[in-house]
Amino acid sequence: MPRPITMFTGQWGDLNLETIASRMSEFGYEGLELACGANDHFDIHKVLEDDNYWTEKKAMLDKYGLKIWAVSQHCVGQCVLDKIDARHKNIVPNYIWGDGDPEGVRERAIKEMKDAARAAAKCGIKIITGFTGSSIWPLLYSWPPTDWKDIDAGFELLNELWTPIMDVFQECGVKFALEVHPTEIAFDLYSAETALKAMNYHPAFGFNFDPSHLIWQGVDPAEFIKAFPDRIYHVHVKDAAVTLNGKSGILASHINFGDRRRGWDFRSPGHGDVNFEEIVRELNVAKYEGPLSVEWEDSGMERFWGAEDALNFVKSWNFSPSDFAFDSNFSKD
Repeated sequence: MPRPITMFTGQWGDLNLETIASRMSEFGYEGLELACGANDHFDIHKVLEDDNYWTEKKAMLDKYGLKIWAVSQHCVGQCVLDKIDARHKNIVPNYIWGDGDPEGVRERAIKEMKDAARAAAKCGIKIITGFTGSSIWPLLYSWPPTDWKDIDAGFELLNELWTPIMDVFQECGVKFALEVHPTEIAFDLYSAETALKAMNYHPAFGFNFDPSHLIWQGVDPAEFIKAFPDRIYHVHVKDAAVTLNGKSGILASHINFGDRRRGWDFRSPGHGDVNFEEIVRELNVAKYEGPLSVEWEDSGMERFWGAEDALNFVKSWNFSPSDFAFDSNFSKD
């Protein structure tokens, strides 16, 4: 059976949830991936403190025929490993930021991630997508020369801070799907391998596969699935296009998304360089049956048009594997 197609609400945080639900249902989406903290799409504190909160939310979603397989806690997770600075104030709730003391922010972020697992479990949701942050991302380019003990220490910190969080996830029956992404502890295939090893292959710790973050780095997204078939806990559908023209660079020149001078940019699914047919073939081999969650990001396209277009595109390649060998009918046996 083809996997359900959902829409991630993070990029629609200016809209209330019912507005999003109504439009996505109209297009034909089967569910939503709810972003924590985005205009009350999923408030973990209300879930934990008010038994009516999710009941009412769920009734509204049922009205539009939409299911929830996952919630997102990206921004708070970023604060667990990052070196906290003024940028983080803009992405987390005020109660997480507090007075901005870095260790206080980190401590509150860790608690919030644990509470997110408890809230998801209370609602019967089995997956939380998100970020880990990274204390060593600024060391990506080894100049001045990196002391490689610092890199090891970054992965040791991953284990120290995230294992207790993952233990709570495990107790709750919820899995954490880290979106492999620049600025995270795992940003490509090899760093993902190192992160899994550092976490002692904790059963609650896996990946939110998003090919758009791999393709512009030169990493084949299908190879990522081959490497971690049992750790793909969730899938984002997003595209990216590399547009190097002899002037632009792959590091994007400190030029923001949407500027045509960039060497690469995100695109709505089907409008970039990702080979989605190879991806679905590998997902079939991996026996991934979870949602394909459209994360719509395209500065050059009106978003409602893009949302409907993305759904139709995903439907075009969301095929199941064959249940018999194609040449079996030629056998005399």
